[in-house]
Amino acid sequence: MPTSAAKMDEPYYCSQQINIPPELPDILKQFTKAAIRTQPKDVLAWSAAYFRALSKNEIPPVKERLEMPVATQKIDSGLTQGLLRVLNKQLGPKLTVSASLVEEKWCDLALPIEQFQDIMRVGNFTSSFEWNKFFALAASTLGDNITDAMKTICEILTSDPEGGPARIPFKLFQELYCFLAEVDGEISSQQITDVITHLQYDVEKQDGYVMPRNFLSADCPQLS
Repeated sequence: MPTSAAKMDEPYYCSQQINIPPELPDILKQFTKAAIRTQPKDVLAWSAAYFRALSKNEIPPVKERLEMPVATQKIDSGLTQGLLRVLNKQLGPKLTVSASLVEEKWCDLALPIEQFQDIMRVGNFTSSFEWNKFFALAASTLGDNITDAMKTICEILTSDPEGGPARIPFKLFQELYCFLAEVDGEISSQQITDVITHLQYDVEKQDGYVMPRNFLSADCPQLS
């Protein structure tokens, strides 16, 4: 049992002595809303990544909105369109990225490291590579074919508002489509040429942009 003297030596705090930073309530409010939208699998690891990003004035790993499960997803990889959008917001502006940085952001979202390694292997990526190519391969894991992948790519990379036409520059579409077709290895160069040639007719009328409606049209040759 502590003596009375020992009790007297213990520090005593009152409300006037506790200094609460005025910005703390808003920080915690924003953190809570971000956690609800993102629904991280590992809350502690995600929280550390969230506050680390804020401290460095970087984009935190936060979804734009709460995302419902996608029934059409090819495998239960943990990756979703919302999480891929987060990664693109964080890494897209860099154009060329390091493997260590992508792995760090991937793990911040508690995504399976095995899938990250698979994408690295399939894309033959080394210590430094183009982000858009990694992004395209990651998008291909969310669907059944290249058409699904290109639709996802358009929906994430577009500057159009949600629900809009999801246009992206045709040059970017062509680059990523040709890359995915090359990785696939079973799409002939003639088929790729047929797709590109057909879409150019629409692109010329759309100020150099292409949208999912164009390559999902029954008139367009199959992408894969």
